[in-house]
Amino acid sequence: MNRIDNDLRSVQEARILVENAREAQKVLAAFPQEKLDEIVGHMAEEVYKYARELAIMSHEETGFGKWQDKFVKNIFASDFLYNKIKDMKVVGIIGEDKENKTMDIGVPVGVIVALSPSTNPASTTIYKALIAIKSGNAIVFSPHPKAKKTITKVLDILIQAAEERGLPSGAIGYLRTVAVDGTVALMNHKDISLILITGVPKMVRAAYTSGKPTIYGGPGNGPAFIERSADIKKAVADIIASRTFDNGIVSASEQSIVAEDCIADEVRQELRGNGAYFMSEQESVQLSKLFFRLDDSLNVEIVGKSAIELARLSGICVPEDTLVLISEQKYVSPTNPYSREKLCPVLAFYVEKDWLNACEKCIELLINEGRGHTLVIHSKNENVIREFALKKPVSRVLVNTPASLGGIGATTNLFPALTLGSGAAGGGYTSDNVTPMNLINIRKVCYGVRQLEDITKGVQAEAVVGTSGTSCSANQSFIESTNDLRVLLEKLLEQLKWY
Repeated sequence: MNRIDNDLRSVQEARILVENAREAQKVLAAFPQEKLDEIVGHMAEEVYKYARELAIMSHEETGFGKWQDKFVKNIFASDFLYNKIKDMKVVGIIGEDKENKTMDIGVPVGVIVALSPSTNPASTTIYKALIAIKSGNAIVFSPHPKAKKTITKVLDILIQAAEERGLPSGAIGYLRTVAVDGTVALMNHKDISLILITGVPKMVRAAYTSGKPTIYGGPGNGPAFIERSADIKKAVADIIASRTFDNGIVSASEQSIVAEDCIADEVRQELRGNGAYFMSEQESVQLSKLFFRLDDSLNVEIVGKSAIELARLSGICVPEDTLVLISEQKYVSPTNPYSREKLCPVLAFYVEKDWLNACEKCIELLINEGRGHTLVIHSKNENVIREFALKKPVSRVLVNTPASLGGIGATTNLFPALTLGSGAAGGGYTSDNVTPMNLINIRKVCYGVRQLEDITKGVQAEAVVGTSGTSCSANQSFIESTNDLRVLLEKLLEQLKWY
């Protein structure tokens, strides 16, 4: 099949998928929360059984990361996430304030288009499908070409499990003929209500061009600041564990370390003792040539590779027990590869004289790339922690925890999620760890509790009595204008009875 035929077939598939999803969602929208929960519970239970198989498949298909850590993420998405959402009230009456006579009703947004990354194809797909059905939405996936086999396997498991419990056919679907034109057709279809993208930067512009609300889990470039009061041994152990988790492909993971000058030598020593290799200036240059292509896109050949593999690719000789490669840097700039996100176990290392300068360095790094995403601070000084939290252009400030696990809500009480919003700072729709609540509209129901006279009577009384410096004619004019307003409102209300 030539490319033109492939594109046309993909576009036609996209149209059919959305039309089927639209009709299925009409049925789904009438399901009570209890029925949706029954479906989601069975989906999670079934896909959990395949967590290990899908992890191995994902690693073999993409070559990214470590299957053992992908196994952990698959359990996180199918079991840990499910236990978090199973008792959530998302659709129907989700809140009621009897005292103030208000009520909140959760209403599904409709049909969602979802794009999953090749870095976390199984876990992200499981996560998106579960939160979509939990919130009464239909969802159509465009599989990443590099992880198509894994994503389609995940979706086949989920669709079969869901339909066994009564999910309408078409409520979960995916493109079988994967092409850019088909993905764009999905996003531009008039019946799509929301686009949910994780880690597919090349499609973000097309999503925004569609004019549809878009939730985008953008690039992370999170610095980790080690402040002088920190437990340095724990801080370093956390950073190494985080940066090596799935070989550094989680967007929340640390990209650089910023240490205060007074503890810098101790931090270096601890890093070396935990498997970090500090490169020379020449070695740093050699390695940096691998990071990005001529068009400035990330070189996929380095994504999810171990430190040993990266050293071998760049011709650097390192000890066999090396876990992380570190380059000492002074400056931040768009042209410095070490100032940007790299989806592999490489860290930049900066030294600043005090926390104030470290604060500025972190801001520079985040503005350079990763605005709105994540920052980590290791400290026991609550005042410094609060200052960092107040000033950084991020959606998550993680304290004394590994960033890759803390950011997704594994080692923190953030909502367990594999799409981390970057908010307005990152050009996104939300700053949340995306939950089922981000996939609904909330309809407000409010009972009348006062009359117009209750609002204006105090002002009228003041006008009648008169105040210092206010003429009687002015008071009379105010009363007349208030009466005119009441008459106008009464006429409008009378007219509305006819509609």
